[in-house]
Amino acid sequence: MRRRDFLVTGTTAAAGLALTPGLASGLAHGILDPRVHAPAGPRLRVGDPFSRDIAEAALDAATRAGADYADVRVSTNRSQNVSTREQIVTGLSDSETSGVGIRVLVEGTWGFAASNILSSDSAEEIARTAVAQARANRAAQRRPVELAPIGPAEEGEWRSPIEVDPFDVSIEDKVELMLLANAAAIRVPGARFASSTMSFVREEKFFASTDGIVTDQTVYRCWPRMTVSAVASDGSDFQSRQSTPLQPMGLGWEYVRDADLIGQAPLWAEEAVQKLTARSVEPGLWDLVLLPSHLFLTLHESVAHPTELDRIQGFEANYAGTSFIYPVEDYLGSFRYGPDFMNVEGERSAHGGLSTVGWDDEGVRPDEYLIVKDGILNDLQTTREQAPWLADWYGSQGVPVRSHGNSYAQSWAVTQFQRMPNINLRPNQERDVSFDELVSEIDKGIVIEGRGSYSIDQQRYNAQFGGQVFHEIRNGRVVGMLRDVAYQIRTPEFWNSMDQIGGPSTYELGGTFSDGKGQPGQANAVSHGCPATRFRDVTILNTARGG
Repeated sequence: MRRRDFLVTGTTAAAGLALTPGLASGLAHGILDPRVHAPAGPRLRVGDPFSRDIAEAALDAATRAGADYADVRVSTNRSQNVSTREQIVTGLSDSETSGVGIRVLVEGTWGFAASNILSSDSAEEIARTAVAQARANRAAQRRPVELAPIGPAEEGEWRSPIEVDPFDVSIEDKVELMLLANAAAIRVPGARFASSTMSFVREEKFFASTDGIVTDQTVYRCWPRMTVSAVASDGSDFQSRQSTPLQPMGLGWEYVRDADLIGQAPLWAEEAVQKLTARSVEPGLWDLVLLPSHLFLTLHESVAHPTELDRIQGFEANYAGTSFIYPVEDYLGSFRYGPDFMNVEGERSAHGGLSTVGWDDEGVRPDEYLIVKDGILNDLQTTREQAPWLADWYGSQGVPVRSHGNSYAQSWAVTQFQRMPNINLRPNQERDVSFDELVSEIDKGIVIEGRGSYSIDQQRYNAQFGGQVFHEIRNGRVVGMLRDVAYQIRTPEFWNSMDQIGGPSTYELGGTFSDGKGQPGQANAVSHGCPATRFRDVTILNTARGG
């Protein structure tokens, strides 16, 4: 089915239906046909007995009801947010949700059901409901779903590499730290307002499938952040500075403890004050040095999202549309994304990465793969359902058809689907190019730090990005602060204007807690590692000027 035809007719499809466009016959490449693959449910051992019994009941019931494949997630998600402004607590939320979600395939069609009732009887009931839904969805089936093979049956446990569980730290201790940091910020002359927020997530997830995969994972995420605002003495202007060096991480309270919010707050306040008197940028062509705290978002929007295979094929058009990479056969292996030294990897193993896990939500152990290799589009993000769509391409490369482990659901209550892993721009592989070296070869340029406002078109081809802090470069030196800066890009032209990439010493993770996708929408937390990187002759706009 053509993508544009799907976008016209797709709204009439039954809820829960999974339509695969298929680029070749998957069976010729060893792809699993779920209609003839229904092994007995595994004897579950990993995890606590309570989750194990529920999962086993769900899989047994789904198989008895006629499912050719089934998987189940028993999970508890806890989320905590604490917010302050100056010396006032402005918000506090601490929520927890538990339940079970069951996904099944019946004659090549998906069904899904979920419940917050955690019992074996309830699990059996929703398993039968999921099978009934799959049978109903068959009325709109255009092509049976085929699943890429998965590794041998395995059981395992995985936990984020934390030192201190943030939920073991009292609210009082968190608030005290934030209020002290706020006070340190507004002691700086000119700084008038300071707000701070801490967000923490813990996902405890037991997964099992009829393929014999049984996993038990606990994933943590944390994000401390501040915003300091300065006001001109006559009240004519105000400028804000966010704590962009502090990116969200898949770590514990130790990350907050070691971030030194109290010590860093005056520095962020001073930069907010400096922005009041910064020179407004002159529009035109400038060279750019983009720091990781900024570049991660440009990478996210112009490389990571366009290489989601469901977007490319038209099965995802929410949150800024589809992708310019279409038809996929015309791009894979030939499209020049950037210069020869541009290598972009997908992985779920980086220490502290927000997408780092032991297994995805289909029980796939993720691999590391190059989405862009030596500047050329080399691979795409896939799940078990999506990988067969690229069977011809993988076959031509002598590569087995397999999922890259890019499936995720934000909770037990929703079905899993393709979500991006950690996607990183690799640093210079030949030598450790420093920030100073990147700057030294620029006559007229700008250093951009932190994320600001941005916009992107429905194909992720044209975009505009702002930032938090801008410093001018003249004759190889950083000479002062600028303001009102944004730059425009066309994706391939922008990445091909990259003429030097920083080394490992400039590499850092950036990321977000809330990457939206899907309908109904789901949020995925994702990290992007980047080095400091130099681009030539980029179009700069002045955001303060009309017309």
